[in-house]
Amino acid sequence: MQLQSLAPSSSLDLKSITRLTHNRLNPTRFLIQCHDAAQAPVQVSRRYEWQSACAILASKVVSQQQDIDKSNEGSVNGHVSLNLVPVNKDSTPALPKPLTIADLSPAPTHGSQLRVAYQGVPGAYSEAAAGKAYPKCEAIPCDQFEVAFQAVELWIADRAVLPVENSLGGSIHRNYDLLLRHRLHIVGEVQLPVHHCLLALPGVRKEYLRRVISHQQALSQCEHTLTRMGLTVAREAVDDTAGAAEYIAANGLRDTAAIASARAAELYGLQVVADGIQDDSSNVTRFVMLAREPIIPRTDRPFKTSIVFAHEKQGTSVLFKVLSAFAFRNISLTKIESRPHRNCPIRIVDDADTGATAKHFEYLFYIDFEASMAEARAQNALAEVQEFTSFLRVLGSYPMDMTPWAPSSAQD
Repeated sequence: MQLQSLAPSSSLDLKSITRLTHNRLNPTRFLIQCHDAAQAPVQVSRRYEWQSACAILASKVVSQQQDIDKSNEGSVNGHVSLNLVPVNKDSTPALPKPLTIADLSPAPTHGSQLRVAYQGVPGAYSEAAAGKAYPKCEAIPCDQFEVAFQAVELWIADRAVLPVENSLGGSIHRNYDLLLRHRLHIVGEVQLPVHHCLLALPGVRKEYLRRVISHQQALSQCEHTLTRMGLTVAREAVDDTAGAAEYIAANGLRDTAAIASARAAELYGLQVVADGIQDDSSNVTRFVMLAREPIIPRTDRPFKTSIVFAHEKQGTSVLFKVLSAFAFRNISLTKIESRPHRNCPIRIVDDADTGATAKHFEYLFYIDFEASMAEARAQNALAEVQEFTSFLRVLGSYPMDMTPWAPSSAQD
């Protein structure tokens, strides 16, 4: 064992400290020697004296080290250094910080820092739905619905917000087909009141209009209103509402109007010729939020579950059995949609008695029901449905949009 210490009255000389000798005959007796010109070696025979001596030594070593550091200020390895100009920290480039566990955690669910893909250009209703679903998100416009799906699959975006049905125009079949083709999961829904405006270049009167362009859904939602306004003009469908407004502004078309939102008029410098031209003030579009991973279903708030299935070749009674699985468990259905089965569109049935051959369409059925997959009744219902179907897939189990809704008005 080696210990170093100084007696209280001794002066410090680091080079003069000698090894501590351990008395084998008396293990509790220590000898601490400190060579000093004025004093002889000091013996410490008690433990508390030894502890006190060690404390004194430690304090003096620190004191002397501080004196040495002060004497070496401005020197490098004992040599006097040059008076260098201090480096401005603001001018140095910031080095990348290492990743932390927070960087690898899932994205926040309330929209902070989320990248959300939508179909259309800025000013589209889908952009407004993305902002309602994920406030403060970074909205990423896409020219097609399928591009929005791929943006999430390729990690370009974190979420996608896409319309699936409208209270006036019905279902957007394209997105139902894409839900089956891609492997994204529905993680939420949002309902957006739609308030259509007739937009044109500044100074253009409606009497001079010869054409109205917009998305097909918007044209159908304003068909009767345009007729009552006396606009017996050509109506052409384009990819999206805001894109129609952008097209008119970019090409300076003074004989063409667009059906779009008031925000699109602000963005592209158009005037509102007519406000609130939808046929029904209760015009609302339902959007779904898509993500790469599903969310964990819960039971502490209303949930909705979306599924798609194809039935076996057993006739129309299969659909009745599937619906009965939900009815017996008091599960309300909010939507049922059938789409032709693209991989097997035609089913041929031979009648053994008459020898006749019949051809029937094969269908996929999309169903939304009000229950969470965390509930036993929903799990049991799907277990029964699986007995009668050849294909069953859960598209998502997600919270219902319970925000208050009011009919669209001219003040919106």
